[in-house]
Amino acid sequence: MNIPFLDLKRMDSELKKALKSKFEVMMEKGIFSGGEEVQAFESQISAYLNSRFSISCANGTDALELALRALDISSGDEVIVPAMTWVSTAEVVVMVGAKPVFWDTDAHGLLASDWEKAVTTKTKAVIPVHLYGKMVAMEILMQKARKLNLYVIEDGAQSFGAFRNGKAAGTFGDVGCLSFYPTKNLGAMGEAGMCLTYSGELNDRIQMLLNHGQLVRDEHELVGRNSRIDSLQAGFLNVFLERFNSFQTLRKRFAKMYIEGLTGIEELQLPSGILEEDHNAHLFVIQTARRDELKRFLLEKEIGTSIHYPHILPDMKPFRCGGDFQNARNLSQRGLSLPVNPWMIDLEIESVVKTIQEFFA
Repeated sequence: MNIPFLDLKRMDSELKKALKSKFEVMMEKGIFSGGEEVQAFESQISAYLNSRFSISCANGTDALELALRALDISSGDEVIVPAMTWVSTAEVVVMVGAKPVFWDTDAHGLLASDWEKAVTTKTKAVIPVHLYGKMVAMEILMQKARKLNLYVIEDGAQSFGAFRNGKAAGTFGDVGCLSFYPTKNLGAMGEAGMCLTYSGELNDRIQMLLNHGQLVRDEHELVGRNSRIDSLQAGFLNVFLERFNSFQTLRKRFAKMYIEGLTGIEELQLPSGILEEDHNAHLFVIQTARRDELKRFLLEKEIGTSIHYPHILPDMKPFRCGGDFQNARNLSQRGLSLPVNPWMIDLEIESVVKTIQEFFA
């Protein structure tokens, strides 16, 4: 049985029909920048996440950069970033002229709770990353950040739909940043992203920054750029949003099947809290000292896996620096993502479990 890590061609016929219908409607209306689809998308996200302002943009990386620029973070400033995350989190800090200061994670890839030890007189912000869909303990982080007079930018690229005590990922900090890259739990059919904030001032600044410095056409108040969302993507996301809860139910069911089938294997560490509300089951990441061997074995059995991520940021050429990043480095060497997405069926999950059990037998 060939089980891909993710195959978006597997979308069901009903969903494909709805997407094609949306495209036809938008073709007839002829509005491909801005318009009612963008407005509807932002309104629906605000309602779903209970976010006062939901500002769509071109992609998740832009969302992070827009957040930094809106908070006036620039040359001479430092921003605390976890050592284990996708490169965008650090990339944008450098792009605005600031310095990323890396800090280790816990065993599961979340910013270590002692991150405040990295604070200096130059520190302006901290970027907690809800890695793999698991939320950082934001209540505690926010208390520390406020005492230290630091901005908080949540990197919620992988965590849409995760909640802590009823509060959504991305709605704790000064700005929350989302990605709707096609592989995400709520993914577009191309690139798209979003900034969330409760601040009216930050909302206006982000709106201007992503649209050439203007809130009203031809009235340019600052130097901005073009990071507007593609209206077609907003339309497609409105379709996907209708199915989001049912997709999440499938992800959680598949994650539970993995937990039940793989519990008890001594050489395997399973993801923590993936069945709880503060984890959206974006990725099912196991850890084992035999990671590379297991990956090859599964590939031989035609089971696709992935590594998120094979290198920590402080080891990469653009950011190379010293420091103790043992937890993050261990995860980069031991972590393996198993296939989990709404396009799978129970039989495939059962096959993955059986194959892993066979490997460790």
